Amino acid sequence: MILHRSTWPEVEAYLRRSQGVVIPTGSTEQHGPQGLIGTDSITAESIAHAFSRTSSALIGPTVTLSQAQFNLGFPGTVSLRPTTLIALLVDYIESLACQGFTHFYLLNGHGGNVAPAMCAFQELYAQRGIAGRRLPPIRCRLRSWWDFESVNRLRSVWYGSGEGLHATPSEIAITRHVLPGCLPPDGLAPAAPLAPAFMRLHAGDNHPDSALHRAHFPDGRVGSHSALGTAEQGMELVAAAAEAMIADYQDFLTEPLA
Repeated sequence: MILHRSTWPEVEAYLRRSQGVVIPTGSTEQHGPQGLIGTDSITAESIAHAFSRTSSALIGPTVTLSQAQFNLGFPGTVSLRPTTLIALLVDYIESLACQGFTHFYLLNGHGGNVAPAMCAFQELYAQRGIAGRRLPPIRCRLRSWWDFESVNRLRSVWYGSGEGLHATPSEIAITRHVLPGCLPPDGLAPAAPLAPAFMRLHAGDNHPDSALHRAHFPDGRVGSHSALGTAEQGMELVAAAAEAMIADYQDFLTEPLA
């Protein structure tokens, strides 16, 4: 069930049987010379919609803007301040919480969303704790689509170290599957490999200013061999992530509110 394609009486009826909602989160930023600027939003939304076809969960509107200041040196990138993203997520969740939703599952497609989302969760909990406001209890969980073991197994077998950190072949593969013909052919050589220490320090898109970032990664790819990603692999990645979500989402719905 897709919120944007539903009427309010349908959502009201949904709330009588479930109080959970899945919120895809992505970004609007460069993904290398061959990747779509909306890649992170497209991947998260596609997996969420695939999940909805095998479950009764409600899928909320995709958050397509994020903090991505490190990519502002590449035309087309749109970035929020982290504080803006936190406020956006808090308002999004509170809007639905006041209607009776209690469990908010963020399916994430952008590493830079992780820290702001966790801060937003704590802000929401603090309003119900430290602030002492009488608000309905809620639970929140963030799961990036690459967190699932079955997905990581495919990424490891197909791409190895060529997966890199950004404009990865796995996310390019998903967009090639979802939007066939929209991406140009990719004959790029592998990007320079990343040292393990760099991978650790820059996980979650922990990058400095945009000028330095483009100087270090002039074509936008960060350690990735984007040409390895195929539409057929993208179909398998979407299916694996959507299937893995089933048990994780059901487990999340059992988390008590008190």
